[in-house]
Amino acid sequence: MLPLTSGAARVLMTADAVGGVWTYALDLAGGLAALGFDTTLAVLGPAPEADQAEAARTVPGLRLLPTGLPLDWLADAPEQIESAGAALAALASEVGADVVHLHGPALAAGTRFPAPVVASCHSCVGTWWEAVRGGQPLPPDFVWRTRMVERGCARTDALLAPSAAFAAATARLYGLRTPPAVVHNGRRHPPPSTARDAAPVAFTAGRLWDEGKNLRALDRAAARLAGAVPVLAAGPTEGPGGARVAFDHVQALGRLGGGDVARRLAGRPVFVSTALYEPFGLSVLEAAQAGCALVLSDIPSFRELWDGAAEFVPAEDDAAVAAAIERAARAPDRRARLGAAARARAERYTAEAMAAGTAAVYRSLLRRAGAPGETAAA
Repeated sequence: MLPLTSGAARVLMTADAVGGVWTYALDLAGGLAALGFDTTLAVLGPAPEADQAEAARTVPGLRLLPTGLPLDWLADAPEQIESAGAALAALASEVGADVVHLHGPALAAGTRFPAPVVASCHSCVGTWWEAVRGGQPLPPDFVWRTRMVERGCARTDALLAPSAAFAAATARLYGLRTPPAVVHNGRRHPPPSTARDAAPVAFTAGRLWDEGKNLRALDRAAARLAGAVPVLAAGPTEGPGGARVAFDHVQALGRLGGGDVARRLAGRPVFVSTALYEPFGLSVLEAAQAGCALVLSDIPSFRELWDGAAEFVPAEDDAAVAAAIERAARAPDRRARLGAAARARAERYTAEAMAAGTAAVYRSLLRRAGAPGETAAA
């Protein structure tokens, strides 16, 4: 746990260690440190794995604080989310936070915080349901969760979204007059790699158990490839809420640490995502930074972010997915051309740009509130 820097503005940020929010929080905290903000990272839900905690210790100005509080998207009732919000408000007072940055608006639904509140709209069950189960009525537990997000949106001082497509979907679902501000997710540049291209394989990574990732379509595509191009998938196949997925043809590698994923990407496999729902997609960005050819489902957020730098396929068309993988895997020149385009596009999505966009929102709120951290963060 690192000490706070004298004179820096203080941010209480929440995160979970289950998915991409963890990576987002660490990269954002590191970028904010260079801009005059110190961050206390309050971790909700399961405690970080050892490699995650080690990565947090390398971030300047970051204090890691596991709370044991329930995750909003795993809570059993609205009261649990409200209690978690109240506990976070007390923690914000305890650490003297100038800004509170929540990983989801629902945590603000029933709580008044002692500092301006920013909430990131990384994802939500309402927009997930629209994309994955569109046309079907929301189940009861999704109804109250969606209402909690709606209430939270009304109580925050600023909302952020990682893509314009997701900002529009959020505004439409929750009836927002103004869509969330768009601050694209970013990643630190990976260290230079001298690895040579490996034998052609396809690779994906993420929360494989999430139905929105649509790994069953990729499994069908792998069956069509019949081993001619192996399809590998890194990530957990079982989620904390009991969701799970099994594969017949994709080779599941299990959860890999960040270094292991980076080594896989350094061989420049064909990176594939058949997601039905992906507000941004950090694993896609990591693959692009490594120079991997991208084969992506044709959904609005991917089109917005990667148009002209990836090959797009219908998410459920396993024949098209398999054909796109094979075209890239079997043609080194094509694979290199797609990889170079992806790497060039990834230059837009840096941790520094993400931190600068977020800091601008913080500073606007601090000026409006006349907070003590305004001068230090300017």
